[in-house]
Amino acid sequence: MTRFLAGLALTPRSPLFCWGVAILAFLVAFGMRLALEPLLPTGFPFLTFFPAVIIVAFLCGALAGATVAVASLFASHYFFLAPTGSLELTPSRALALGFFALIAAVDIALIRAMTHSLHRVREERERNRRLAESRETLYRELQHRISNNLQMVSSLIAVESRAVTDERARHVLQDAQRRPGLISRLHRQLHDPEATEIRMDEFLPELCEDTLATAGACDRVRYVLRAAPIALSPARAIPVGLIAAELVANALEHGLPGGRAGSLTVTLADEGDGVASLSVEDDGEGLPDGFDLGASNSLGLQIVRQLAEQLGGEFRLAGTRGAAARMRFPIREG
Repeated sequence: MTRFLAGLALTPRSPLFCWGVAILAFLVAFGMRLALEPLLPTGFPFLTFFPAVIIVAFLCGALAGATVAVASLFASHYFFLAPTGSLELTPSRALALGFFALIAAVDIALIRAMTHSLHRVREERERNRRLAESRETLYRELQHRISNNLQMVSSLIAVESRAVTDERARHVLQDAQRRPGLISRLHRQLHDPEATEIRMDEFLPELCEDTLATAGACDRVRYVLRAAPIALSPARAIPVGLIAAELVANALEHGLPGGRAGSLTVTLADEGDGVASLSVEDDGEGLPDGFDLGASNSLGLQIVRQLAEQLGGEFRLAGTRGAAARMRFPIREG
């Protein structure tokens, strides 16, 4: 109802419409007062004119409302104040007319102030809307540039890696080239200014398939994903996505190296009490004897451990016949 009344007050209207409404309102008020004359006791000369003044001032502005008020004052003076049919200004008439003029002026002033406030609120909302659109445009442009720059870094590293003859150095550069590209893709998908939560069961399939495609393993690795419908904030979805990509890439590189065929299972489960788990299992070569996660110099595993700590989670890696990496983490920030 409030929004409807505000819309009525703020709708632009032509002068012809406004003065037409003013004349019609006065005539209706005058006609109703004439019709009620036999039924009303003495002392109600302005009864139907007050609503007319208020309605016209609200719909058509202060000038039209004041005009109706003046016309109503003269009509009441001549037709409904005793002695009727005379414009003689007696003390009692002057008091009644002054009372009507005061109330009408207060009504018009209040309606004018309210309408002015509504206009200012509308202008402020419009200004805020434009600022929000501008901010969103700048934000999207910034994220686009960041993603492009990351992708450019990845491309430059890829160019340099092709010129390196040392196999170990080339492997390091290729590994380094993969990560900026992955972060760039994550950035494009997750940094939406309107997104408050990310459905991981919708996001992980594309991420894992992209990682498999980047490694050229789509044809040789059978891939299974089981993801519960868990929603994470973008601030938590990004590290979880990076961890999943690193674990998949690590399983392909160390568990199923050299083009070896095998299977890979990625599971995201809701364990209840606000805790989720992410696991990546392969049926590859397993972990070497005496493997110590804390002493491992693998950059990928170090990244996973640091991201797990950032999430407030726990990371474990085990297995002799195939490897199983598992991280438990709180769904919400503590």
